[in-house]
Amino acid sequence: MSEEQPIHAHETRDANIRDLLLFGAVLSFMVIAGLVVSQVVFHYFVGHQGLGPPASPFENVRTLPPEPRLQVVAPRDVKQYKAAQDEVLKSYGWIDENAGIVRIPIDRAMDILLQKGLPVRGGAPAKPAAPKTSGQRPEAGKV
Repeated sequence: MSEEQPIHAHETRDANIRDLLLFGAVLSFMVIAGLVVSQVVFHYFVGHQGLGPPASPFENVRTLPPEPRLQVVAPRDVKQYKAAQDEVLKSYGWIDENAGIVRIPIDRAMDILLQKGLPVRGGAPAKPAAPKTSGQRPEAGKV
């Protein structure tokens, strides 16, 4: 054992390029052939086999899910909600006609509150504020 073999820590010969290129070409050909065959079979079945009658006579009927439903267009819903609330806040209307309870616009209600003042606990009643002279609406009826 006087003569020892040298120890190599790497491959001493190169890979066979011809075999690698042949493997890549065959693999590419098989993938392309598979795609072409799939396309031909798909078009054959589309043209020659119908789907038959629908599975259910109700397949085209759209039923709505139970409440609460998801919002589809949230910004539009918020706009509609704000418009409805503004309409209520800025208009006159009956709350309970039999009891004689009405709704007045919020601006008018604030004006009346400023004129009459807020009730105070104990002590002397609060003095009503002086009525506004500019932009005051004529009073339609007392609340």
